[in-house]
Amino acid sequence: MKVRPTELHERVVAIDMMRGFSLLGIFIVNMLAFHTPFYYINPYTWYTDPSDKDTFQWIDIAIQGSVYPLFSMLFGYGLMMQFRKSQERGISFIPLGLRRLSILLIIGILHAFLIWSGDILITYALSGFIVLFLLCLSRMWLVIIAFLLYVIPNMGLALLSYIVSATGEEFYTGFQEIESSLDAFGSGSWMDIFMQRAADWTYANIESGSLLLIGMTILPYMLLGAAAAKGKLIERTSHKKTFWITLTAVTLVTGFSIKILPYLFEANFYYMFVQDIFGGPLVAIGYAGLITLLCQLTIFRKLLNPVAKVGRMSMTTYLSQSVIATTIFYSYGFALYGKIDVLTGTWMAVGIFVIQMIFAEIWVTEGNWP
Repeated sequence: MKVRPTELHERVVAIDMMRGFSLLGIFIVNMLAFHTPFYYINPYTWYTDPSDKDTFQWIDIAIQGSVYPLFSMLFGYGLMMQFRKSQERGISFIPLGLRRLSILLIIGILHAFLIWSGDILITYALSGFIVLFLLCLSRMWLVIIAFLLYVIPNMGLALLSYIVSATGEEFYTGFQEIESSLDAFGSGSWMDIFMQRAADWTYANIESGSLLLIGMTILPYMLLGAAAAKGKLIERTSHKKTFWITLTAVTLVTGFSIKILPYLFEANFYYMFVQDIFGGPLVAIGYAGLITLLCQLTIFRKLLNPVAKVGRMSMTTYLSQSVIATTIFYSYGFALYGKIDVLTGTWMAVGIFVIQMIFAEIWVTEGNWP
């Protein structure tokens, strides 16, 4: 017996809606790296134009560090839903999960080295392999493990970042890497782009330690999502309105209070770390609660149904964003790399997402395709 895809009548609209909004936010944040050597700059000091500074500040507070935790939690939520479905049919989810995550890993590798270095699929696949073998745990144990994996090491890193900031250490700006990126992506050959893409991926994932630290970032988010799915928190929203209202209010107020710290005080290592690692996930949970509550309103579901349809096609949407953006900015396309400002890039992301919504509407509704 095989586990079949989720049918339309089985889907939870709030989850698709969250995925859709997350994909928009991810694209807006990623757009900074699509058209600029973002890995190698300090955005708090790099942007001098008032429009660039204001737009980045809005992205930094409202979106950066919040949308990828939300999408990670949804990934864990989805894994648990598939696990439950397998249990109901009396079959093991492990073999199927391993196959799906292996395919995701292969797609991620191809995406990272042939399309765009900012790939997140590799990280999701590697974290998913671990989550897969923890889905049988109770909701309480999933929360405890997520809490221990996240809070203890990140508190230690927060202390370390505070000590580093106290020494006056400045954020690294790689002028040579910036020059190399502008040359390769703006006017280089396909091989130049490939080599720079590989260098960017290595810097962002290996040299920075991000890939090695997924056990204290992406993995806990997924475990938290899996725990929420075990309790069917989203499906039971109508019975848990007080819980969702309280959680949404507390996390949004607390999260945004933390996320504005670099702008209230100083954009040093400590405040930047605390902003992303502690403020970001709290805002993500707040966004999840807000969307979940709004999805109880019929008018909200009808007006923003196209966003939910994009969420149903999350893999297609995510990959096509990379293909479209790199075609626009890289030399094998329109060669606009390094030639547009932050505000223009942001509106381009929104415009492309609107086109993706139209495509999803046609694909899902008119064609009635999966």
